Amino acid sequence: MHRASLSKRDFLRLSTGTLLACAAGLPASCASAGKDKKIPVGLQLYSVREDCAKDLVKTVTAVARMGYRGVEFAGYHGRDAKTLRRLLDDVGVVCCGTHIGLDTLLGDNLPQTIEFNQTLGNRFLIVPGLDAKHTSSRQAWLNTARLFNEIAEKVKPHGMRVGYHNHTTEFHPLDGELPWDTFFGNTRKDVVMQFDTGNAMHGGGDATVYLKRYPGRAATVHIKPFSKSKPNALLGDDELPWPDIFRLCETIGNTEWYIVEYESDAYPPLISVEKTLEVMRRWGKC
Repeated sequence: MHRASLSKRDFLRLSTGTLLACAAGLPASCASAGKDKKIPVGLQLYSVREDCAKDLVKTVTAVARMGYRGVEFAGYHGRDAKTLRRLLDDVGVVCCGTHIGLDTLLGDNLPQTIEFNQTLGNRFLIVPGLDAKHTSSRQAWLNTARLFNEIAEKVKPHGMRVGYHNHTTEFHPLDGELPWDTFFGNTRKDVVMQFDTGNAMHGGGDATVYLKRYPGRAATVHIKPFSKSKPNALLGDDELPWPDIFRLCETIGNTEWYIVEYESDAYPPLISVEKTLEVMRRWGKC
């Protein structure tokens, strides 16, 4: 995220045919890129956090009716895992990930986190941000990489994977290297590289570069637009090379989920995420 109004970390503390592709403004090559492997599309619920806070059941139901096949949590709104799983089952979606603090994956907290996510049916434990002690220097990032390797080894027997989600600073040089390279160059291959396309470009990080550099690591990818000329551009009106991004995800990325994350003020959140899914549908992605 790049807006300063409410960080995800603070939020966590408080609580998918050629003609159609052309018509949507996407090159025809993109429409056929995923012909052999259609990756399901989920929604990061941080996109509609205010709606979730008001009425979680109504919001998740609306998201399911739009056609999203999964949701990624960012906070649980006071619900336990059984209640959340019942909601997902009732509306016909699955949990495609959760954004959680690093502390929930450490020490005595880890068994509880594993149990919670087993109940949810979730495999992807994604850390969306780190404090300064984990990121202040290249050595700190190396230490953090080792820590994630340890966590990855502990959750693997439970069929789960730990991962990291970028913002912008990971693409600013630190002690002679980009933190993204320091971290993913020193983590196990099963540590998920959850690449957020829009966030990365705000920091100067091109998704196509890192999908190639770390093949097989992008198990879940955040679909977020980026435009220098139109800050509130929705998907399809932005400047990212989506045909290339999708092609890489669907060939070398081993991507299992596309996860939409909305961070524009162009429309109310529920309208924007529905419009985004409509574009993904016109592009043949769902």
